[in-house]
Amino acid sequence: MKKLTFFMILISALLIRPDIILAQSSGSIDGEQKKWHPITITFDGPEVSETDAFNPFLGYRLNVIFRHESGQSTYVVPGYFAADGNAAETSATSGNKWRVHFTPDQTGEWTYVASFRQGDKVAIKLDPNAGEATSFDGATGTLNISETDKSGRDHRGKGMLRYVGERYLQFDNGEWFMKGGADAPETLLAYEDFDGTYLQTGSTSHSYSDELLWGSTQHNDRRGPAPLKSYNAHVQDWNPGDPVWQGDKGKGLIGALNYLSEKGMNAFSFITMTAGGDGKNVWPWINHTETGRYDVSKLAQWGMVFTHADELGLFAHFKTQETENDQLLDGGELGTERKLYYRELVARFAHHHALNWNLGEEHDLWNELGDRDMDLAKSYAKYIHDLDPYDHPVVIHSYPGDYDEVYGPLVGFEYFEGPSVQTNNMQPWDNFNRIRSLVEMSDQSSRNWNVSLDEAGSGGLGVTTDDWDDNYNQDDARAVYWATIAAGGDGSEWYFGYSEEQNDLNAEDWRSRDALWDYTRIAMDFYRDNNIPFWEMDNANGLTRSEKDFVFADPGEVYVIYLPDGGASTLLLEDSGTYSVEWFNPREGGELQQGRVLEVPETYSREPESVLSAVPNVKSPVVRRGRVVEVNGPGRVSLGIPPVEAEERQDWVILVRKQ
Repeated sequence: MKKLTFFMILISALLIRPDIILAQSSGSIDGEQKKWHPITITFDGPEVSETDAFNPFLGYRLNVIFRHESGQSTYVVPGYFAADGNAAETSATSGNKWRVHFTPDQTGEWTYVASFRQGDKVAIKLDPNAGEATSFDGATGTLNISETDKSGRDHRGKGMLRYVGERYLQFDNGEWFMKGGADAPETLLAYEDFDGTYLQTGSTSHSYSDELLWGSTQHNDRRGPAPLKSYNAHVQDWNPGDPVWQGDKGKGLIGALNYLSEKGMNAFSFITMTAGGDGKNVWPWINHTETGRYDVSKLAQWGMVFTHADELGLFAHFKTQETENDQLLDGGELGTERKLYYRELVARFAHHHALNWNLGEEHDLWNELGDRDMDLAKSYAKYIHDLDPYDHPVVIHSYPGDYDEVYGPLVGFEYFEGPSVQTNNMQPWDNFNRIRSLVEMSDQSSRNWNVSLDEAGSGGLGVTTDDWDDNYNQDDARAVYWATIAAGGDGSEWYFGYSEEQNDLNAEDWRSRDALWDYTRIAMDFYRDNNIPFWEMDNANGLTRSEKDFVFADPGEVYVIYLPDGGASTLLLEDSGTYSVEWFNPREGGELQQGRVLEVPETYSREPESVLSAVPNVKSPVVRRGRVVEVNGPGRVSLGIPPVEAEERQDWVILVRKQ
């Protein structure tokens, strides 16, 4: 398995110095020893502080090697400095606790050995022999893992969400992932209840004295920071027994995640570094300029939120930078600051089940630094994969007009799993074409991409609130979601435009799009509840006659046809057999229905009597009690018309399945 070489080198070293093992304790073990349940091991080590002259974040490196009794699974898991071990509650900045999180993927016995080393910038070095062994190096112990007892949405009942070489991500338990959730606010972590969270340049909403953090090349948007959030609208959604810290802190954000999960969503998104960016209010460090010193208590509180998200079944989209601050760390290069940043994120959060690492929102270093081959992004991606024991997907986000420049050089690159797509409108066909173009771009290689629509709509609107006005576009957004799936995309995270009060920077109330979450859930539930194998399907728009239809199919087995404007539809069946025909309401959900029969009354001005008889080779459906129930292939068949006459011109979905 991955990083086995590291393990063998370490074991060889320990055979030479067995006294190291005997001299160390096994550490303190917390968490349920069950399959897919994260386990925390804390060691007593050097007493240090976040601000020591000898930087503990760079000067020490904890890796723990976990090996399953079968000999088939070995993980090298990065650890981190945890202050007093309870920093989320105490806000401690110093201590002697060093911690690692491990999520076992098999039952049985696991043994572990700690590698703890000290040296110049040893934390960012991948060589297992870098630096010198010190303190609890060699500490060892055993875990005995039983089966999980979780089910439902809880990720502890599903395992890690992984890239498996296909267009869709898959949990360890075999479940495939279709995504729906919130892209906004990008400043989600600018939460007043987190330690060390403040506004970078003052409290005014439009400051004209932006602080340039790395010189003249910084994007100077002449805009002050976005305000910190309280999420007061979602305190009502917090439940007794849910996480809090330092008394009753955290209820607003925890409640917000509860709301999103209860609406049936399975994803949320955030930027982990907005210093020098749009929000100017989120960073993992002790302040917005000391990029080598990490705020242990703040990150522990972030971790509590992400743990709760796992239990709610929410995928966490880690956007690691944005276009406005993409040169803040090492001028955009993969240097000391950036390597440490990635290591701290991986060490503290990679044990969470469902997440991806986004290399940057609106990535444009290909233009700013002349990186036409995307070598910088490639170096980031490889370094993250070298660190991450679970190989969470690495993605990147671009401007709508930069797909060829950003994604083209990444086709076939082994450490890149897919585009995080931004468009500039809410037109279903344009969004479909953009997603489809990227799916087909990856088809040029043997490495399929996981393509996500993560920012649909214009910058000003995104997807609008539920309030009906001249800008309302949620009906289009509903169509965009169905079109995205039909294109081969894995779903959508919804962006909130800056012209709305609840926008990408300021949003604190996800109820502002309550109906949107319903539309998205209805689409996801349609595929799940009807056991539709979307991971085996592909776009097949050419199988219907209408140029407006979106067709997603495993030809000969199952077809999903989205009709944006309702009406009649025909389908070309290439295989023989009998197929059921059922209609679905994407606006309200509910049970599958039978469609009506298309009938055209005889007129003196039109011959022949039926439109169907005027279209060559279109077979009539099987009708029972006036409703279309089946069709027979091969050939082009009529699927009827929508079940409800008054809603005939609304959007509908047709499900055709082989009997």
